[in-house]
Amino acid sequence: MADTVTLRLIIDDPVPGVRYSLQKDDLPFEPRTADDGPLEFELPITLHPDGRMTGPFVRREGPERRFVYIRIGTSAGDHASPWSRRAKIDIHDIPKLMLVPDAVLEVHLPGRGKDGSPACATVRPVTPWSPAKRR
Repeated sequence: MADTVTLRLIIDDPVPGVRYSLQKDDLPFEPRTADDGPLEFELPITLHPDGRMTGPFVRREGPERRFVYIRIGTSAGDHASPWSRRAKIDIHDIPKLMLVPDAVLEVHLPGRGKDGSPACATVRPVTPWSPAKRR
Protein backbone atom coordinates (compact mmCIF):
# COMPACT_ATOMS: atom_id res chain seq x y z
CA MET A 1 0.00 0.00 0.00
CA ALA A 2 1.30 3.45 -0.91
CA ASP A 3 1.34 6.44 1.44
CA THR A 4 1.15 10.17 0.82
CA VAL A 5 3.77 12.69 1.91
CA THR A 6 3.28 16.43 1.42
CA LEU A 7 6.20 18.58 0.33
CA ARG A 8 6.21 22.31 1.05
CA LEU A 9 8.60 24.28 -1.18
CA ILE A 10 9.33 27.77 0.14
CA ILE A 11 11.04 30.22 -2.20
CA ASP A 12 12.60 32.70 0.23
CA ASP A 13 13.34 35.61 -2.10
CA PRO A 14 11.43 35.31 -5.38
CA VAL A 15 11.68 38.07 -7.95
CA PRO A 16 8.62 40.33 -7.43
CA GLY A 17 6.26 40.46 -10.38
CA VAL A 18 7.41 37.13 -11.80
CA ARG A 19 4.93 34.27 -12.18
CA TYR A 20 5.84 30.89 -10.64
CA SER A 21 3.98 27.57 -10.68
CA LEU A 22 4.45 23.93 -9.95
CA GLN A 23 4.71 21.58 -12.91
CA LYS A 24 2.03 18.89 -12.89
CA ASP A 25 1.87 16.37 -15.74
CA ASP A 26 4.09 18.68 -17.85
CA LEU A 27 1.77 21.70 -17.43
CA PRO A 28 1.76 24.74 -15.12
CA PHE A 29 -0.24 24.14 -11.94
CA GLU A 30 -1.62 26.86 -9.66
CA PRO A 31 0.46 29.75 -11.03
CA ARG A 32 0.94 32.76 -8.81
CA THR A 33 2.84 36.00 -9.09
CA ALA A 34 5.52 36.77 -6.54
CA ASP A 35 5.43 39.87 -4.38
CA ASP A 36 7.93 41.00 -1.73
CA GLY A 37 7.54 37.95 0.52
CA PRO A 38 8.28 34.25 0.32
CA LEU A 39 6.32 32.09 -2.08
CA GLU A 40 5.08 28.64 -1.02
CA PHE A 41 3.93 25.61 -2.94
CA GLU A 42 2.58 22.38 -1.46
CA LEU A 43 2.37 19.14 -3.38
CA PRO A 44 1.61 15.53 -2.56
CA ILE A 45 3.90 12.69 -3.50
CA THR A 46 3.14 9.00 -3.31
CA LEU A 47 5.61 6.94 -1.33
CA HIS A 48 5.62 3.23 -2.17
CA PRO A 49 6.75 0.46 0.22
CA ASP A 50 9.85 -0.12 -1.93
CA GLY A 51 10.89 3.54 -1.47
CA ARG A 52 9.80 4.81 -4.90
CA MET A 53 8.32 8.31 -5.07
CA THR A 54 5.68 8.92 -7.71
CA GLY A 55 2.81 11.24 -8.52
CA PRO A 56 1.80 13.84 -11.09
CA PHE A 57 4.46 16.30 -9.84
CA VAL A 58 7.36 13.84 -9.63
CA ARG A 59 9.85 13.55 -12.49
CA ARG A 60 12.59 10.99 -12.84
CA GLU A 61 16.04 10.87 -14.32
CA GLY A 62 17.78 7.54 -14.33
CA PRO A 63 17.00 4.78 -11.85
CA GLU A 64 17.20 6.86 -8.66
CA ARG A 65 16.99 10.61 -9.24
CA ARG A 66 13.56 12.07 -8.49
CA PHE A 67 12.69 15.75 -8.58
CA VAL A 68 9.93 18.29 -9.02
CA TYR A 69 9.91 21.39 -11.20
CA ILE A 70 8.92 24.95 -10.41
CA ARG A 71 8.07 26.79 -13.63
CA ILE A 72 9.06 30.44 -13.97
CA GLY A 73 7.93 33.25 -16.28
CA THR A 74 6.62 32.08 -19.65
CA SER A 75 6.91 28.46 -18.48
CA ALA A 76 4.41 29.35 -15.72
CA GLY A 77 2.01 30.92 -18.23
CA ASP A 78 3.13 34.57 -18.23
CA HIS A 79 3.83 35.06 -21.92
CA ALA A 80 4.97 38.66 -21.40
CA SER A 81 7.77 37.61 -19.04
CA PRO A 82 11.41 38.04 -20.09
CA TRP A 83 12.18 34.69 -18.42
CA SER A 84 11.33 31.16 -19.48
CA ARG A 85 12.81 28.89 -16.85
CA ARG A 86 12.32 25.91 -14.61
CA ALA A 87 13.90 25.20 -11.24
CA LYS A 88 14.64 21.53 -10.56
CA ILE A 89 14.24 20.54 -6.91
CA ASP A 90 15.73 17.15 -6.00
CA ILE A 91 13.60 15.01 -3.71
CA HIS A 92 15.43 11.68 -3.91
CA ASP A 93 17.86 12.91 -1.27
CA ILE A 94 15.21 13.55 1.40
CA PRO A 95 16.34 11.49 4.42
CA LYS A 96 14.45 8.17 4.39
CA LEU A 97 13.61 8.47 8.10
CA MET A 98 11.54 11.58 7.30
CA LEU A 99 9.46 9.83 4.66
CA VAL A 100 6.64 8.53 6.82
CA PRO A 101 2.91 8.39 6.05
CA ASP A 102 1.15 11.76 6.18
CA ALA A 103 4.37 13.67 6.88
CA VAL A 104 4.61 17.30 5.79
CA LEU A 105 8.19 18.21 4.91
CA GLU A 106 9.48 21.61 3.98
CA VAL A 107 12.55 23.07 2.40
CA HIS A 108 13.66 26.67 1.81
CA LEU A 109 14.93 27.53 -1.65
CA PRO A 110 16.79 30.54 -3.03
CA GLY A 111 14.65 32.71 -5.24
CA ARG A 112 17.42 34.40 -7.19
CA GLY A 113 20.58 33.48 -8.98
CA LYS A 114 23.86 35.39 -8.56
CA ASP A 115 22.74 37.88 -11.22
CA GLY A 116 19.47 38.65 -9.38
CA SER A 117 17.26 36.90 -11.92
CA PRO A 118 15.02 33.96 -10.92
CA ALA A 119 16.99 30.91 -9.77
CA CYS A 120 16.78 28.05 -12.25
CA ALA A 121 18.32 24.73 -13.31
CA THR A 122 19.10 22.48 -10.34
CA VAL A 123 18.40 24.65 -7.30
CA ARG A 124 20.10 23.66 -4.07
CA PRO A 125 18.10 24.21 -0.88
CA VAL A 126 19.08 26.98 1.54
CA THR A 127 18.07 24.70 4.43
CA PRO A 128 17.84 20.93 4.69
CA TRP A 129 14.47 19.19 4.46
CA SER A 130 12.69 19.30 7.81
CA PRO A 131 9.31 18.38 9.30
CA ALA A 132 6.88 21.25 8.82
CA LYS A 133 4.48 22.64 11.36
CA ARG A 134 0.92 21.75 10.44
CA ARG A 135 -1.29 24.64 9.47
